[in-house]
Amino acid sequence: MSQPAHVDAHQSSPISVTGLSHDYDDRRALDEISLDVSTGEVYGLLGPNGGGKTTLFKILSTHLKPQTGCVRVFGHDAAREAPAIRARIGVVFQRPSLDPKLSVFENLVHHGLFYGLTGSRLKDGAAEVADRLDLRDRLTDRVETLSGGLQRRVELAKALLPDPGLLIFDEPSTGLDPGARKRLWDDLQALREERGVTVVLTTHFLEEAERCDRIGILAGGRMIAEGAPGDLKRSVGGDVMVIQTRFPEDVSEKLKKEMQLSSEIVDGQVRITAERGGELVSDVYRCVGDLAESLTLGHPTLEDVFVAHSGQRFEIGDEDAEN
Repeated sequence: MSQPAHVDAHQSSPISVTGLSHDYDDRRALDEISLDVSTGEVYGLLGPNGGGKTTLFKILSTHLKPQTGCVRVFGHDAAREAPAIRARIGVVFQRPSLDPKLSVFENLVHHGLFYGLTGSRLKDGAAEVADRLDLRDRLTDRVETLSGGLQRRVELAKALLPDPGLLIFDEPSTGLDPGARKRLWDDLQALREERGVTVVLTTHFLEEAERCDRIGILAGGRMIAEGAPGDLKRSVGGDVMVIQTRFPEDVSEKLKKEMQLSSEIVDGQVRITAERGGELVSDVYRCVGDLAESLTLGHPTLEDVFVAHSGQRFEIGDEDAEN
């Protein structure tokens, strides 16, 4: 394929969202969301299930119409110009969209036909994306015979067939073993570096969010933090000490009274953020005594960022409450 037009610096940015809100009956799924994604960026939407990721994914991929606010993809208004947007994006859903009874090649061909690809252009394009993702030897295999990791690569190949400038990926690592997960991320990074493809993905895996250039953290339908993962972790400040106890209120009060140490209680845990936390561990342990069941100390993580901004632990349910 030739160098895609989407790398042209003079074109509109891949995604611009301003003041986006969306309601389901009496529940607000998105509340005044704003974000911008730059060309060639890997941007992650991180949050627990029910936080708003799925709704935002559906709107960005034009499967759901925005209710209020403005959503533009490559300059096109998502509320009025969905067909123009669909022609320029590739979408990979969390749930499989492949026909298991068809071969890899047949799945690619049927997808290409939806985009108006025919003849040698379709055949050559299918062969090229298969080569890129090391699927050439699997083209005649039925999808149902492939491993989960290979099926995910076929999903990615489908999305890349029309040569999109933007790839929108819903929970890319769901159901993959560590080896397949690493391979998928290698593929995504290569697409960004070699072809300037912009990648926007949703995830509830903290380690996956670490791989993104920037992330937006969603909770309760609101964007509670946004930035590069390293910057967000540094913003928490110092080290994080977590005390497991059956008496969190007593522990928190004791720390405040005897050590003038501020803490917060999050889902029954007492959490302390402090510079040079290692120097405080022994004093804290002596202070709380038998009230503490365990005490851990570590550098800030993205979970700590989530806790700092939401006041809740980062917990993942069995099902996405938005579906």
